[in-house]
Amino acid sequence: MASFTPLQRLVIAVAVLASFVTFLDGTVVTVALPALSRELGGGITTQQWAVDSYLITLSSLILLAGSVSDAYGRVLVMRIGLIAFGVASVAVAAAPDPLILIIARALQGAAGALLVPSSLALITAVMRGEVQSRAIGVWTAFTTAAQLVGPLLGGLFVDFLSWRFVFLINVLPIGVNLVLLARLRLSEAPHDARVDWLGGALCALGLGGVVYALIEQPHQGWSSPAILITGIGGAVLLVVFLLRQRRPRPLLPLSLFRVRNFAWGNAATLFVYAALSLNGFVIGVYLQQGAGLKATEAGLASLPITILMILLSPRAGRAAGRFGPRIFMAAGPIVMAAAALLLLLVSPQFDYWWQVLPAMIVFGIGLSLTVAPLTSAILGSIDESRSGIASAVNNAVARVAGLLVVAMLSTIVGGTLDLGGFHDAARVTAALMAIGGVLSWIGIRRPAPEPVAEQDPDPVPDPADG
Repeated sequence: MASFTPLQRLVIAVAVLASFVTFLDGTVVTVALPALSRELGGGITTQQWAVDSYLITLSSLILLAGSVSDAYGRVLVMRIGLIAFGVASVAVAAAPDPLILIIARALQGAAGALLVPSSLALITAVMRGEVQSRAIGVWTAFTTAAQLVGPLLGGLFVDFLSWRFVFLINVLPIGVNLVLLARLRLSEAPHDARVDWLGGALCALGLGGVVYALIEQPHQGWSSPAILITGIGGAVLLVVFLLRQRRPRPLLPLSLFRVRNFAWGNAATLFVYAALSLNGFVIGVYLQQGAGLKATEAGLASLPITILMILLSPRAGRAAGRFGPRIFMAAGPIVMAAAALLLLLVSPQFDYWWQVLPAMIVFGIGLSLTVAPLTSAILGSIDESRSGIASAVNNAVARVAGLLVVAMLSTIVGGTLDLGGFHDAARVTAALMAIGGVLSWIGIRRPAPEPVAEQDPDPVPDPADG
């Protein structure tokens, strides 16, 4: 098996670090939520908005960012995103009240939207075939580990410093990646630079309206004018956004969904990542507020998943490159569904070793089987010239899934994240995972091998060569 070239290794390092800060900041907040709401106030609503304000801008602008990445060049877009993300992180850490924190988190998400599609697009632009699958396996291992190790790092900062330092964790990787970007020399030829800015605004406002209604309706009720106006208005804007995509040069090329693996892979992504977001949020908060663990202990709870991801995800990526992604994308979510059901063992007499650890181990195995093959199947099915927007669509689907499930948290857990709510969330997680596995089995197919140009074993000399 061919090893990576120096250029490919540099691209992987840049892509990993760029996505690392985005995914880390999306999950590091989970164990900081109880401390954050204690200091700033607002209870579960502040906790939901601390997560969803980030996800709203990240998920709604990621399509626009993918289009901008293809139009103006991935390296330039990534550099701008890194600098903006660092500035927004400082603003979050200094927030004096919930409103400023929520606004700063939204700006952070907007900057993060510039990073994820451009990072994966770099990999798909430089590598194809089995090498690409291996590279995506490495990217997946470390970026998913960032999501999983985030609660541990966040817990350490909360317990020994302050929740505010949680949002400064990414300063170092941002600085390192800016240095690596300066060394990366790619001949990127920008495409036609017309970008659908209005479409991006419609998507952002539509998602914002729907999410506001979902989060606030338990407090104001569906009959509230504010809920009706924002919810219905947001849904209408999303419909207008989709209708607009039938024009030439759309922000969301609907033609991508005519590619089988892309369409079915994104359908599976919707359910799998909704389950991942729900599970991560609930475990991070319940283990502190319900089971009485410290923030660091709650963060350590998911460490087995991180270890297994680092060990197994690159191997799953290589195996998917050889045998096709279908079996991995079907089996992985089913294994994670079983892991979620194991969390029903959690009782008032809490015991991490017997009630949570088995679920974390099984969950880590299932996640390792799933993520790299899923990403490789989706992005490997799309031509390199549209890799930026393809990556953006897939990441937008994943973030929207998390956004909506967190917005519906109060409905899922019955208004309070007590033991009964924790069990309800585990059941919903298992159901979402199972649906993702079934969709993968039904829809995903093994990609056709890339043709290899045959060489003439005995070429005829060209007289012009002398």
